[in-house]
Amino acid sequence: MTIFIGIFFLGLLVFIHELGHFAVARLCGVRVKAFSIGMGPVLLHWEWMGTDWRISLLPFGGYCAMKGEQDFEEYYNRNSQIEGDSFYGIKPLFRAFIGFAGPFSNFLFSVFAFFVIAITGYTYYSAGNTIRLSTDEYPELHSPAADSGILSGDKIIRINDKEISDFSDIYSEVAVHPDEDIQIQVEREGEILIFSVHTDMNRDTGEGKIGVMSDPDSVEVREAKRYGFFEAMGQGFSKTANLVYLSLKGISMLFRGAHVSESVAGPARITSMLGQTAKAGFSAGIKSGVVSVLQFMALISVSLFIMNLLPIPILDGFLVLTSLIEAIFGIRVSPKVRNIVQYAGIALIALLFTIALSGDFHYFSELLNAKK
Repeated sequence: MTIFIGIFFLGLLVFIHELGHFAVARLCGVRVKAFSIGMGPVLLHWEWMGTDWRISLLPFGGYCAMKGEQDFEEYYNRNSQIEGDSFYGIKPLFRAFIGFAGPFSNFLFSVFAFFVIAITGYTYYSAGNTIRLSTDEYPELHSPAADSGILSGDKIIRINDKEISDFSDIYSEVAVHPDEDIQIQVEREGEILIFSVHTDMNRDTGEGKIGVMSDPDSVEVREAKRYGFFEAMGQGFSKTANLVYLSLKGISMLFRGAHVSESVAGPARITSMLGQTAKAGFSAGIKSGVVSVLQFMALISVSLFIMNLLPIPILDGFLVLTSLIEAIFGIRVSPKVRNIVQYAGIALIALLFTIALSGDFHYFSELLNAKK
């Protein structure tokens, strides 16, 4: 059941992505021949608005097939007249808009998700901001906080420029600063002290850590602030922009020693985690379920936004880049160069997919072993 729930929500994100391509293609006068949720053999299809709408067997991915997408060589060589409702019959700038529309739709979904969360409000459990050093319980671990002079019982009230109110704030702020110097302000017996701490990096996740734990006796239900309409809209954009920044920073961690197979999740793991998030969230109540799912979907949606805009062939970013080059400089990438780059891009995507599947296999193997 968990997998089916995950497939549904992941399919929704794919639908939103492809719908962006579809809508802008139609606005630019391009005929969309087929629109599919899923890949592979077609299970179900119907004709509507001149488009063959499909549900396909493999639930990962989808496509928006536009008229004349494969006619690049004819377009480059000008061997024949390209029809006006064809992909290469429109201006290159419009093609760039079509390519950008899919990822941008995922960006907008994230804005919408955080808007709904902000205007609805939610409750969550978190420990307070009084910490214990991890070395108190696990002497073998390294604690950068202990090295800097922070003690168990200190209350962390600020990290860099962020005010800290509970342990979830500590975790989220430290996690995005792996292998970096951060300023931590603590309260100790009524006195305010400031420490410079150089964080460690968790090689499996790429996250920062300082070797502190929460006080389990301080866990309590907390209420997130509810916003009005316009403030909630601002929250939607600001949180999405922050998530884009954090995602880009997370990608950079892959080049600084993080374990790629652990940090990059494949479709199976994403589907499973999404399903588990939905199941656990809704078991705690409707509002909790909606918030949990929207937060996770926003994260995946931003990842789709970033990954699809990478200038790699077979991804939207390559189409956007080449179309902008043509629109600005009048330069068309030759079919020969395009094919060479495309094969290299396919090889890179295949490598990343293999790494992700390897990580998924390891992830599910550990889950099965844990249940034995």
